[in-house]
Amino acid sequence: MPRTDRSADPALTPKPARSARPVRRAPGRPAGEGVDLRQRLLDAAVVCFARDGIAGSSSRAIATAAGVTPALLHYYFGGKDALLAAVIEERLMPVMQTLREPLLQAGDDPRALIRGFVRAVIATAFAHPWLPQLWVREVLHEGGGLRRLMFERIGPLLPLAMAERFARLQAQGHLNPRLDPRLLVPSLIGQTMFMAASAPIWRGVFHAGDVDADALCDHVLALLEHGLELRDV
Repeated sequence: MPRTDRSADPALTPKPARSARPVRRAPGRPAGEGVDLRQRLLDAAVVCFARDGIAGSSSRAIATAAGVTPALLHYYFGGKDALLAAVIEERLMPVMQTLREPLLQAGDDPRALIRGFVRAVIATAFAHPWLPQLWVREVLHEGGGLRRLMFERIGPLLPLAMAERFARLQAQGHLNPRLDPRLLVPSLIGQTMFMAASAPIWRGVFHAGDVDADALCDHVLALLEHGLELRDV
């Protein structure tokens, strides 16, 4: 019987091993990510902006805080300027709109207006710890990155509208005539936003760790509505 040459059978001939090739990911948004990653980048940005300032927060630092690469930050926002614009539109301005609600709901009741505003600002500041820090660093400081936004958008939306309401209530005899309606607005900001921003200081100095948002709100309203009730010695 003739010998069969197995090497002549193509099906039995060993094939050369293929060289390993890197798998290339198709362009586009990374699989498994999406809206959550974008929101995480926005959250990391507001924390970094509040802690280190807008100018002092690099794209790399923000990406690291979000647990992603700078390339992914660039993919979603194109760069730091676009990220800042998104933070303003999707984080800061919605908060400002929320603070405007007491103005819209109070009508001509000055007590309801002041109480609603104080409660809204303190509750919001405690819910978003980045807000008072960002306010002090980027609005109050000369050259702050949000100062222009204050004059162009936030001012007309909230402080100017409140001052106009206070002036009208004062003209109707519902508000102390000795008050300047324009100064009443920054006075309220000082008793709310500034108190929240400086909370780590007064809590440490006065051992006031027990003062939460409700306790602070009660204190501020008592001060505004009843004053110091000074008595002659």
